[in-house]
Amino acid sequence: MAHIHFAIDFTVAIFVVQNGRVLLILHRKLGKWLPLGGHIELDEDPEIAAVREAKEESGLDVELIGERPPTTEPGTRALIAPRFLDIHRITPSHEHIGMIYFARPKGGQLSLAEEEHHDIRWCLPDELNQLDPPLSNAVKWYCLKAIEEIES
Repeated sequence: MAHIHFAIDFTVAIFVVQNGRVLLILHRKLGKWLPLGGHIELDEDPEIAAVREAKEESGLDVELIGERPPTTEPGTRALIAPRFLDIHRITPSHEHIGMIYFARPKGGQLSLAEEEHHDIRWCLPDELNQLDPPLSNAVKWYCLKAIEEIES
């Protein structure tokens, strides 16, 4: 998806964990191993975007991990908060505010979104250092943290 705003866009990253492994994709355009994710569209909240991006990019239905506060009432819907937030520079004049979710698969069938990615794979912690190209330190940290929290 193209940038929505000139200076800053809001995005989601979804670290899906199952059986002590985290799901990563080799992004076609960026040439990097990344979690599932993408832009939050103008008609979406972050939860809807995270679930949609996971399905589009992997074929999996996911359950976001986190607590939904019991504050939903008419006119208000409580959301599961992202586990982490970051801001990262995309170009000299554009940044993304990333909402980082942890998730488990709850259905669907794993499939590669060939138009967006070269590869998709489940990785054990010791396999993260063997990926080519290498993971960024930030992505590796989130992978390990997601495995630790979801599998404990």
